[in-house]
Amino acid sequence: MAVRPRRSVLYMPGANERALEKAKSLPADALILDLEDSVAPEGKVAARNNVCAAVKGGGYGRRELVIRVNAIETPWGMDDLRAAISVNPDAILVPKASTPGDVVTVAKVLGAINAPSSVRLWAMMETPSSVLNAREIAALGADPENRLACLVMGTNDLIKELRGQHMPDRANLAAALGLTVLAARANGLAAIDGVFNDIQDADGFAAHCVQAKSFGFDGKTVIHPSQVEKANEVFAPSAAEVEAARKVIAAFDLPENKGKGAIKLDGRMVELLHAEIARRTVAMADAIAALA
Repeated sequence: MAVRPRRSVLYMPGANERALEKAKSLPADALILDLEDSVAPEGKVAARNNVCAAVKGGGYGRRELVIRVNAIETPWGMDDLRAAISVNPDAILVPKASTPGDVVTVAKVLGAINAPSSVRLWAMMETPSSVLNAREIAALGADPENRLACLVMGTNDLIKELRGQHMPDRANLAAALGLTVLAARANGLAAIDGVFNDIQDADGFAAHCVQAKSFGFDGKTVIHPSQVEKANEVFAPSAAEVEAARKVIAAFDLPENKGKGAIKLDGRMVELLHAEIARRTVAMADAIAALA
């Protein structure tokens, strides 16, 4: 079972060369090198150059590199795409993907400029239309030409568009979070939770991570290096979970249990669905270990 850890996905402002360099030493599973929200209009071109030079220069190890471009209809969007493709990142993050067409348009541009098939698309889910169209957006993942691999919650923008307020328990975002995960899972996509703004509130951040994991998210976008370790901890299977998973796999692999839909293990009934969960748990643990 092939899995890729995305426990911590760290935003790095493209205008900050020091931050781009520092990211090479941070234990984040993935980096979003940002040309959009974190960059002022007058700094867009310089940020683009910084990011492309950083990706081309390498040194990021096994970290997944994602470039968030400006929307294609902006003055910088097309140039961002061309420049990003020239350095072959793992993915392009499409901002404000409100409709399936927003993703398809970028995919067609990538095809037209002969972007390598390895470059995937991630979609920001940060408007009411994004959430209401989540099923249709995620369904694009069925066609390889659309390149769609991951949905990323943009909770700050979503709160703004809703004219809402941030709540500690995110009760006002529960529907949006749930619908996005459902759409992603129904179509075999990854799903990453939105950011937590208060860098000083470690307990609040940990609670959001636990909540996001309970929803089914693969990981969390983070805005500061201090948040990476906790995200990695929460979204990784614990040693006890891995040990238990290996026992379930081993039990189902016994000759006398071959072909059975359910078996008794340590006094409880275990079904094939538990074996599937166990295999994913072990595969994730192995993939995390390979990052070290």
